[in-house]
Amino acid sequence: MANFSKSAVPQFSVDVYQNEFLPEGGREVNAIVTVTSTGGGTSGGTLTELTTPPATRGTAGAAVVLMVDCSGSMDYPPTKMRNARDATAAAIDALRDGTAFSVVAGTHVAKDVYPGNGGLAIADPQTRDRAKEALRRLSAGGGTAIGTWLRLTDRLLNTVGSPLGEQVIRHGILLTDGRNEHESPEDLRAAIDAAAGRFTCDARGVGTDWEVKEVTGIASALLGTADIVADPAGLAADFTRMMEHAMGKEVADVSLRLWTPVGVQIKFVKQVAPRVEQLTDRRTEAGPRAGDYPTGSWGDESRDYHICVQVPEAGIGQEMLAARVSLVLPQPSGTDPSGGTPQTLSQGLVRAVWTDDMVASTSINPQVAHYTGQAELAQAIQQGLDARKSGNLDGATAKLGRAVQLAAASGNEDTAKLLAKVVDVVDEVAGTVRLKAKVAEADEMTLETRSTKTVRVKK
Repeated sequence: MANFSKSAVPQFSVDVYQNEFLPEGGREVNAIVTVTSTGGGTSGGTLTELTTPPATRGTAGAAVVLMVDCSGSMDYPPTKMRNARDATAAAIDALRDGTAFSVVAGTHVAKDVYPGNGGLAIADPQTRDRAKEALRRLSAGGGTAIGTWLRLTDRLLNTVGSPLGEQVIRHGILLTDGRNEHESPEDLRAAIDAAAGRFTCDARGVGTDWEVKEVTGIASALLGTADIVADPAGLAADFTRMMEHAMGKEVADVSLRLWTPVGVQIKFVKQVAPRVEQLTDRRTEAGPRAGDYPTGSWGDESRDYHICVQVPEAGIGQEMLAARVSLVLPQPSGTDPSGGTPQTLSQGLVRAVWTDDMVASTSINPQVAHYTGQAELAQAIQQGLDARKSGNLDGATAKLGRAVQLAAASGNEDTAKLLAKVVDVVDEVAGTVRLKAKVAEADEMTLETRSTKTVRVKK
């Protein structure tokens, strides 16, 4: 039996911020739910011994697959492929000992280039050296079919299981420099849908010849991050940060469970920090009047979620529980004597109280107001850039002007700086802007890729 070591499990807390007071006839209840995970340390479970061939099924607390674009365009310029190899090597160096890992070369097909046996290697000094040797043999050539990369990654990651039956943190890192031209959009969508819930994935676009919505769509569906690395020389530092972040994850497959009483309807559930992520349509039923929304893997971190529900009408002085919010962790089969009942990590309550106090009922909670603005900011940027691309300059000016106004009001300085590379700001308070006549493609793509990043509310 392989040796499996697990650090302390993080402690989760749930804090609810809302104005629970509603006027007579009021039905919409909004709440910001802050989920915080602390005390897990900086390492997940690890494996120190892998089952020997011919078996390919290993055991580990964490497993990572690095997908490297090796299509022909990676040779233009040749430094791009070299930077990609160097970046992947840097990420391998950042692997924690005992982590299961693999390297996939992606073209119009996907190839397991290390360890190359249909499984994963276990990180130690020797396997890292062998993996980097395999990287040095990578060359550019062929097309781009990202769906095949994701499918192979899914197969590789699911050759690993925990000897103690615990959840394995499965993660992918994907690098591409081009558009997905060698498979249909439907094939890519099907591959993404098949991978959703099975592993998380960070996606990066290098250079400026890739499609932002493809890369961000992958990261969004697989609960990872997306970003642009316009200069290939910056890949190594970015890959190192990504891997260090992945190595800090402690708990996999955590869900936000929302229970609502009879008569309450859920309008939306979305993550609003550290970035905006719509979760409403990702609900899976979890018993009577309860549904689970995926949040992915957690380390020591904090995230905010915006929940909006519609309650039945009630009279002045009445109050009700509008929703119960829980963090739940599934119990793998064979480990839970209760037959698979999820473990509740923490819980919070959303309330509704009807009052004739107009001051109380019309006050907007600061957290709700802030994140409503942040979500609108992300939407305004996307709509403004889409309008600009389609030639609707008046629409683009209006939307990007509104984005400038919202960024200034919320203190989102990073987004404000990115907007200033696309528009000339005349009056940020009023949202008056002029579209720049010439915009560097990298600047526009950076704004689009990072449009959903938010700033935390100042409490």
